Amino acid sequence: MTDELPDGLPELRASDADREQVSEVLRDALAEGRLDMEEFEERLEATYKARTYKELAPITRDLPAPGVTPPPVPTVSMVKGPAAETGSWADRIVGSESCTSQWGVAIMSGFERKGRWTVPRKFNAFAFWGGGVIDLREANFANGEVVVNCVAIMGGMSVIVPPGVEVVVRGIGVMGGFDHREEGVQGDPGAPRVVVTGFAFWGGVGVERKVTKAERLRQKEERRLEKLERKAARQEELEESRRRALEGSGSGVGDVDHRDSLDEARSIHRAAMDQHRELMREHREARREERRERRDDRRGRDRD
Repeated sequence: MTDELPDGLPELRASDADREQVSEVLRDALAEGRLDMEEFEERLEATYKARTYKELAPITRDLPAPGVTPPPVPTVSMVKGPAAETGSWADRIVGSESCTSQWGVAIMSGFERKGRWTVPRKFNAFAFWGGGVIDLREANFANGEVVVNCVAIMGGMSVIVPPGVEVVVRGIGVMGGFDHREEGVQGDPGAPRVVVTGFAFWGGVGVERKVTKAERLRQKEERRLEKLERKAARQEELEESRRRALEGSGSGVGDVDHRDSLDEARSIHRAAMDQHRELMREHREARREERRERRDDRRGRDRD
């Protein structure tokens, strides 16, 4: 319905098959990010209200027609396995002689240890009216068991460990506390053990388990591919339904069979719409999770 219409044709009445063709173009545009959910619903409502080709034509005028390939867009592979980035656990336990940092100190300020660095057998951290972040997700380890000793006086620290690492918390809090939520999780074979100790007075030490950014992107890519597969399956169902409807309309069997075919097509379309809404809810949840992570990062920088 995106081509320019000959003179006189716009006043012709549109069929259900025509409206379904337009709705398919809209669904493709939604899945590709050309339309947001609000625009999609507005145009879809206009599609099913349209009675002539003249009313249908503007709905998809700014969208690619079915079978027309848009100009190519440079692609970047976001699939990066964590093993390629950080190596196996055996490769990451490297010995104490290669340690890159022994201390972290924040006095009315902040510090951060993250990225590729080597955790010593004992890493000491001190914060007074300040904060620190000790991120072990991409780190190497001097030994199979390392100790992170945190002293927080009217301040706070965050210890971030990757999945697969066993965590033991032995800190003492006075009008403060240590986070014990990550204890009790069985570590992977060969993975290091992280012991969090120390003292918190009017402060706190948090321990959280997070995947690396590369792993999070890989998981997001997997979810995207799954959504594309579900979308392709739904399109096949709709194509089959439309084919049956068109065969029914041209076979002369009768209005009853034709209506049954159209009812089936509409039913499949409604199911597809429900699935689209579910995908959009998942997308919004992912965006909220990203915003929470950015907010946590900003709070960590503010503490610094």
